[in-house]
Amino acid sequence: MLRVMTWNIRTGGRDRTGPGRLDRVARVVAAHRPDVLAAQELRGFDSGGVLAGFAAAVGMEPHLARSCFGQPVAVLVRPPLRVVAAGPVRRPFHHAAVRVTVATDAGPLTVLAAHLDPYSGLRRRVEAGWLARAVGRAPGGSGALALLAGDLNTLAPGVDHTDRVARLPAAYRRRHLRRDGRTVDTRAVARLAAAGLVDLYAALAPGDEGRTAPTRHGGGAEFSGMRLDYLFGTPTLAGLARSCVVVRGGDTEHASDHYPVLADLDLHPA
Repeated sequence: MLRVMTWNIRTGGRDRTGPGRLDRVARVVAAHRPDVLAAQELRGFDSGGVLAGFAAAVGMEPHLARSCFGQPVAVLVRPPLRVVAAGPVRRPFHHAAVRVTVATDAGPLTVLAAHLDPYSGLRRRVEAGWLARAVGRAPGGSGALALLAGDLNTLAPGVDHTDRVARLPAAYRRRHLRRDGRTVDTRAVARLAAAGLVDLYAALAPGDEGRTAPTRHGGGAEFSGMRLDYLFGTPTLAGLARSCVVVRGGDTEHASDHYPVLADLDLHPA
């Protein structure tokens, strides 16, 4: 079974004051031992050996995409899973996106990790379109094994979000509303679904809202009990998904303002 995790670790696991959180992040990753980790908000990971040190601590191989405007993202891979291709998705994302392809017993699995624009619903919709096209170029054509993971900063369609958006301070409420100031903006997730991608959590845990932010002690005034972190798969990949859960409790409550999302896939290293 191949295990994948996505997690926004908040500003590189470090705050302006107080002790760092990266040791807690590493403990959560070590406890759940994902074979593939999509990590977002890697502030400072592109210099000073921070990425290499974190990768060594969790026993994984890192592949980073730098950001021109925001923070880097990365996909980390645990041996013996073998990487056959890796590189950034070359579009002007607010943060970044990275593509890594690994060898499995069912063929190449392409993992895209991304962190969408936190401020503009229109920008998120555009970025989601770029990601959908990148998934469409994954090897395997209509039967491709591809996974899109990350903090999409977007609420899911088909759910009444009125109360959770109303609870936000006005400055943060605007991030989730369309120009009319009333309609909740779910267009980025809707665009991925329209491209044929399957929301693994919605498929495997129906009826559970799957809240991923905020954590109990990690801060996050911009959240009000929201699902913003997703794992999307192509139909072929979704058919191999056996579980998808939000990891809560223990170190996750302090390590970040987001909870990690974890899925098990019926795949094995080639």
